[in-house]
Amino acid sequence: MMDILVSFIICFFMLITSVYRGIFVGYPLAVGLIIFIFCALKRGYKLKETLRMAYNGGKKSVTILQIFVLIGAITAIWMASGTVSAIVFYGVEFLNPHLFILSAFLISCIVSFLIGTSFGTVGTVGIALMVVARGGGENIGAAAGAIIAGAYFGDRCSPMSSSANLVAFLTDTDIYDNIKNMIKTSIVPFILSIILYTIVSMKFPVSTGGSGINNEIIKVFNINIFVLLPAFIIFILSLLKINVKTSMFFSIICAVFLSIFVQHNSFVENMKYIIWGYSIKQNSSLSHIIKGGGIISMLKTSLVIFISSAFSGIFEGTGMLSKIENYTKKSKSRFDLFKNTVITSIFTSIFGCSQALSVILTHMLNSKAYENKKSGKSYMAVDLENSAIVVSAIIPWNIALLLPMVNLNADNSCIPYLFYLYLVPVTNLAIIKIKNKVLEQA
Repeated sequence: MMDILVSFIICFFMLITSVYRGIFVGYPLAVGLIIFIFCALKRGYKLKETLRMAYNGGKKSVTILQIFVLIGAITAIWMASGTVSAIVFYGVEFLNPHLFILSAFLISCIVSFLIGTSFGTVGTVGIALMVVARGGGENIGAAAGAIIAGAYFGDRCSPMSSSANLVAFLTDTDIYDNIKNMIKTSIVPFILSIILYTIVSMKFPVSTGGSGINNEIIKVFNINIFVLLPAFIIFILSLLKINVKTSMFFSIICAVFLSIFVQHNSFVENMKYIIWGYSIKQNSSLSHIIKGGGIISMLKTSLVIFISSAFSGIFEGTGMLSKIENYTKKSKSRFDLFKNTVITSIFTSIFGCSQALSVILTHMLNSKAYENKKSGKSYMAVDLENSAIVVSAIIPWNIALLLPMVNLNADNSCIPYLFYLYLVPVTNLAIIKIKNKVLEQA
């Protein structure tokens, strides 16, 4: 067991070093995978057998990687069509300077739900909101905390979210059923977050509006209600529970037409955007905000998912983490299941340094505990969303929080203001505990 502990410590320091130095996290993950392969060999497993475990674990991620490709494509083409810019434009128009922190949280929630990515939300409307915050003498930590917390609202429960799709894949559940459960379990923390952000808003008002960023947007893009159609398609088809791949495909087609006929990009340019990512052709201050996406951009994320799945393949095949699994399997109640999931997610978020690895390891360490429970899969899905997904974003060296802080030019002062991310696991633990007591007394 000592060699496994040492291996985890080595991997942790490699990961945290790569995160702070801006090195692609896939490199230390690959080295870590080699280290654990040696651990398996030390336990008497043959190299061919161990590599097969790793491959079989990684192979399980192929289905979710197909969705990742579509997410990369849709992100780029939504930028080219003006959809992302329109979401930012109308979001900033909605901004109430007297309740800036609350508005920043709500706008980030709406945008993240529409585009399905926390990083994309932070990198677009988040940056725009921070421009307003700095110009109006706002508390930067409070503003950044509200934006990041809102960004993970959609990352947690949007049908276009890569993490939501990853959870659905790991637990073999329907993403729309998961979203319904996630919305139910987010009501209390969402209301409490609104109250807290309202209080903070009253303490830290801003003195300016956000017209500057919108003036730049209308110089570069033709903004009207029609360029929101790709987002509207996703929303409507999600309500109809149409397969998420099909929804994304139709949204991409609509966005291509809008890009050609409204934003006047050629068909060839659109194909380049879909593959390589979007960039603004004009010389504009938006060039460093409205950019990115593309299929190529998802390759690194896909590689991280594949390697993380390979880790789980080795752990599962060799039983290296069986002692932890034996502990979590002792869960007797619904409360114990979620409590253990939250606890393991804290450690996997700390040591894994990435949301994907945290989700995969947390699932692996707790899945057997859910197997024999009624509605075990659906419980597991919502519990992962209420633990690993949000817990990763409160660890300062985890990519889930570090990258948004870098994009917003913020620091650790934002961490106390991540109200929604704390409240999701805490309130749900409390609610489940109360329900358990009621059932015991009945």
